[in-house]
Amino acid sequence: MLNTIKESLWTQFGASIDMLENAITSYPEDHWDNNRKFFYIAYHTLVFLDYYLTIPHKNQPAALPFTLAASEDEIDPDALDDIMPDRIYSKKELLGYLQLNREKCRQVITGLTQEQLGERWIEDGGDMNYAVLEILLYNMRHVQHHAAQLNMLLRRQIGSAPGWVSRANVRSAE
Repeated sequence: MLNTIKESLWTQFGASIDMLENAITSYPEDHWDNNRKFFYIAYHTLVFLDYYLTIPHKNQPAALPFTLAASEDEIDPDALDDIMPDRIYSKKELLGYLQLNREKCRQVITGLTQEQLGERWIEDGGDMNYAVLEILLYNMRHVQHHAAQLNMLLRRQIGSAPGWVSRANVRSAE
């Protein structure tokens, strides 16, 4: 049963990551510097993908560094939250971070044991307290939510968006 859970979790989580990758890849280079909303959504998604995959939870620096805004005045109007990237990273840099996260996700899922599925992922301060299986599902939903937002922006701005990815490659979870 554990192998079925891990394989199913990977094929669906990997598909969400694939959809995020497809959206970032599809965004035209000439729009990159003109529309920060797309960048901020993609960046936010990658930072939190990494954060929620850190099991057990601990604060660690992101591969593409950011600073927490100290006040509302420091937050770009296009940003989603107070996590302000240290600079506007290139599409290539975001896609590189995505690949690191994909591998981290694959390793976390393939390394899961029955006991780990029920262990707790607890954020500092205790605001988020989930079983490991639940934080993985939460993370997958978060990625899919923002991949859909990026696809909506693509449709509005360039008139097309990548299609649905039903499953990631099972072999990449072995």
